[in-house]
Amino acid sequence: MTEQKLIAVVGATGAQGGGLARAILADSSGEFGVRALTRNPESAKAKELAAAGAEVVAADLDDEASVRAAFEGVYGAFVVTNYWVDRTPEEEAARTRAEMELQQAATAATAAKDAGVAHVIWSTLEDTRPFFSDRDDVPSLDDGRYKVPHFDAKGEADDLFTKYTVPTTFLRTTFYFDAFINGMPPARGEDGKLTISMPMADRLLSGIASEDIGRTAFAILKRGTEFIGETVSIAGDHLTGKEYAAGLSDVLGEEVVYQPPTWEAYRALPFPLAIEFSNMFQFYAEDADRFTGERDLAKARALNPALQSFATWLEAHKDELKASQN
Repeated sequence: MTEQKLIAVVGATGAQGGGLARAILADSSGEFGVRALTRNPESAKAKELAAAGAEVVAADLDDEASVRAAFEGVYGAFVVTNYWVDRTPEEEAARTRAEMELQQAATAATAAKDAGVAHVIWSTLEDTRPFFSDRDDVPSLDDGRYKVPHFDAKGEADDLFTKYTVPTTFLRTTFYFDAFINGMPPARGEDGKLTISMPMADRLLSGIASEDIGRTAFAILKRGTEFIGETVSIAGDHLTGKEYAAGLSDVLGEEVVYQPPTWEAYRALPFPLAIEFSNMFQFYAEDADRFTGERDLAKARALNPALQSFATWLEAHKDELKASQN
């Protein structure tokens, strides 16, 4: 019997890493095994993975020694950083979230290099700064360093894997369908109607089911070395705001209206990430032709035939969507 190739999965109890871990565990060929990295091996999700056959180990991207140990002896690794992780006020004061992601990516890259990992899949996004350049109409954040920090830091971190000569596939993701459950679900306005609000005008927005990112990473691993050194950009659908609203209407059983504010109006909304999110949507909208073009749906489904469209995802998550309205 051929020796099983062990894959270290960072964030194995999260959406992306969990999708990969479950895909490997469900694969009847047994070609790969899972080493699930988590900060809390005693969590319910970690115990579920262990019961399903994963090796669960404690590791934290802020602890280089733990990551280096977790990467020892593995064939491959899936690396994702969590910009949105809950942090204490002390952690927020010590470094920005973008700085956190860069440092964590450096930790993963050096650990993979030192451990001799043969194939790393790095979950990433575009750096928006070359597109926006120094435009005054798009505010800079993090003391002027970034335009969309949760994009730009990941894009900047791409160079770390190259710098440390780590055999890497750069897996570029996009907007999560899951945001319509957690984060920006349809909201009921003063007129009683459900609405979704995105400053996208009539431009296409690429979306994906978060779990499909990990599943596509598994498809890349199954293809051996084919995508090492390559950038693979994926999406499950390209839809306008009206089309997202129509799909949600069908599932929720009542009309969902798409309201596209201007970027300036969205930046003025009273929530902490309004400027960053508006900059993000402006990037999606203004660079839509290139962004959606690089996320060729036919190519993505040739790689992962089970990739969900928005309609497929809606059907699978209709109960959660309805519950989010209560």
